[in-house]
Amino acid sequence: MKYLTRILAVFVASCFLLAQGEPVSRAESKPRRYLETGGERKLDLVYKKVLQKQLALDLYYPIANRESSSPVVIYTHGGGWAAGSKLNISRGVHSKVALKLLEAGFCVASVDYRLCKKGTGVMMRDCVIDSKDAVRYLANHAESLGLDPQRFFAFGDSAGGQIAQMILLTDSGALPGDPQLVEATYRMVAGVSFYGPCDFEKEELFNHDDRPDFRDRFGPRILGSQTDPADKLRLYREMSPVRYLEKDSAPLLMIQGDQDTTIPVKHARYMKEKADEVQAPVEVLIIENAGHNWRRVNAPIKPTTEQIVEQTVQFFTRQLEEKE
Repeated sequence: MKYLTRILAVFVASCFLLAQGEPVSRAESKPRRYLETGGERKLDLVYKKVLQKQLALDLYYPIANRESSSPVVIYTHGGGWAAGSKLNISRGVHSKVALKLLEAGFCVASVDYRLCKKGTGVMMRDCVIDSKDAVRYLANHAESLGLDPQRFFAFGDSAGGQIAQMILLTDSGALPGDPQLVEATYRMVAGVSFYGPCDFEKEELFNHDDRPDFRDRFGPRILGSQTDPADKLRLYREMSPVRYLEKDSAPLLMIQGDQDTTIPVKHARYMKEKADEVQAPVEVLIIENAGHNWRRVNAPIKPTTEQIVEQTVQFFTRQLEEKE
């Protein structure tokens, strides 16, 4: 009888919540999974509010070799600009990279940005602007947070790889967002992009097998339904990191799988080609037998994921040492 009473009570409470417009969700009861480091963390730091929505980042402090003003790697997650969150840093290869960076004396900041959900009006440009505002927030609060704004780094995967490239290659004042953050100053030292696209104007870069009936998958996340067709080229170029390459650009490492059908390896090769034309410092690492997210295709990937992690961290530490 007591058991039935409990079930009835839960049912009544659920009905009440539904009546109040608060749907009962199993997902809401799941604990948020942050990166476990054993060190200091500042979680859910709100860096700005936009359209009544709070955007936050998580800041993880070094677990070794910590300085009073630490260099920081800003991580932007993947998900096609429409999914994912700052919690992506807590799983997979990203978590291994982050933990090794913390051991090497870097802070790691994992950023949430608005997502291109249907009906929201959010476009890829907003994702980039939000992420740059997160960087500006860290710069403006560098002293209180124990960060060195002259030693900022970018890291991202897939859509987050494109955002990381944009953070790295565009000026601090480019693509302004929150007026309270736009005056922030900082220096980007280097960046790493895991399978991130570099150019949207050159649509054939997304056609992995050169099929004649190829369809542009990501264009709608740049243009939107109300965009004037005359603005297409300008907007595609604005979101293309390759357009910002210069001889004095901060060094970039592009890592992409040769079997990736989502963001084909063509992007890394094209970025390197255009970088060489202007003598920009871009390095490329091609992973054999690797699809998107380092998924194995037909044979073991080479280098291994462990070696990808090591080379990523070594690139960051090398660039830090060269700039000091």
